[in-house]
Amino acid sequence: MPKPASWRQAISSKQNPIRVLVADDQPHILEAVELLLQPQGIHVDSVRSPQLLLEALGQCDYDVLLIDLNYTRDTTSGQEGLDLLARIQEMDARLPVIVMTAWGNIELAVESIKRGARDFVQKPWENERLVSLVRVHAELHQALRRARQLELENRLLRAEGMPEFIAAAPAMQPVLELIAQVGPSDANVLITGEHGTGKEIVAKLLHAASPRARMALVAVNAGGLPEGTFESEIFGHVKGAFTDARTDRIGRFELANGGTLFLDEIANVPLRQQAKLLRVLETGELERVGSSQTRRVDVRLLSATNAQLHEEAAAGNFREDLLFRLNTVEIHLPPLRERREDIPLLAQHFLTRNRTRYRKQVNGFSPAAMQQMMQYPWPGNVRELEHTVERAVLLCRGEEVEPANLAIVAARSSTQSFENMSIDEVEALLIRKVLRRCDGNISQASEALGLSRAALYRRIEKYGL
Repeated sequence: MPKPASWRQAISSKQNPIRVLVADDQPHILEAVELLLQPQGIHVDSVRSPQLLLEALGQCDYDVLLIDLNYTRDTTSGQEGLDLLARIQEMDARLPVIVMTAWGNIELAVESIKRGARDFVQKPWENERLVSLVRVHAELHQALRRARQLELENRLLRAEGMPEFIAAAPAMQPVLELIAQVGPSDANVLITGEHGTGKEIVAKLLHAASPRARMALVAVNAGGLPEGTFESEIFGHVKGAFTDARTDRIGRFELANGGTLFLDEIANVPLRQQAKLLRVLETGELERVGSSQTRRVDVRLLSATNAQLHEEAAAGNFREDLLFRLNTVEIHLPPLRERREDIPLLAQHFLTRNRTRYRKQVNGFSPAAMQQMMQYPWPGNVRELEHTVERAVLLCRGEEVEPANLAIVAARSSTQSFENMSIDEVEALLIRKVLRRCDGNISQASEALGLSRAALYRRIEKYGL
């Protein structure tokens, strides 16, 4: 992600430049449109066929399409353009399309409008009219998109009892859209992303947006369960099933019956247990440990991981058939370094919460402190930012947090002396460096550190990494 010129620019830019995609098989027409629109501050991309236009739509978001109705295969009827218009409508019926042709007539214009075009121009066009049409439809499209986004934020982020989900950065918009689309369904969702990116919050939002919202959301850290107790914790057990089974115990699946089960760190489920988990997902049936009685459960499963599950499946470390069951839809959360526009908003949110909690008169961040936060790579993502701001509020003696309160450089410099650090601080620094070197791969990091995966997860939670 390109580094923003400044954090103030990053959060103050609300109006995106207009992006237009033009399709015509005549190079001089494409050149004329570019020469007309680009000096107006309008970004223009050009393609020479309907197929190339459809491919471009899958790669970028546009505010207006300007398409010819005739191409090399059929230069007079306009049928190619009308067929293209129908395909565009299937992909995104809200995207404004302006059609143009040198062989235009009133019948063809009416037909294109009937099929979803917003307007019609005939070649040669009047420059002022074409610029005006493009700008009006583009600005209306952007305004409607912002209105839909605001409606989504109001519905998702202000739900009663829900954590605030700050996601104003462009990199987070696909996340919000997916939550809105799949939240109301029963689809299983796999939430991926580095440690500390907010995967559990997304799970809570998905549950809140679903018809199961009135029922339980049961969360369990699958990576923190020893293999010997995994089956009992997840599926339950009956009295006498093993030495310490003094009473019957309900498993997490039964606790979540009618609601949602969230399995965090799903990549750490042992292979032997993956088969049993798959069976429950396929049949909706389970047996408690030590029991032959089959019980039915109705559970929506949400899962999360920072691992590359497709690579783990290819390496034989994760069942491919289970992966297919888990990721009906996959939502990937970008790391904080790829959504820097959210850093000031998140930092202020954490500051407001902690000044109330600790009864401190801290109103904000000095420019130098904010600049330091914007430049820091945040390997621990949002969780690390949260803990950093909490500590800064505690240490701050004035009305603004200063760089010294953040202690970002001092506490995390690779060249600092260990002499004045506690054992916990040294351990946290070492784990952070190894995780960064291993690109967040828990298996590689735990092997390099000489720890089990479960032990490493416990330390990651302890230090907020």
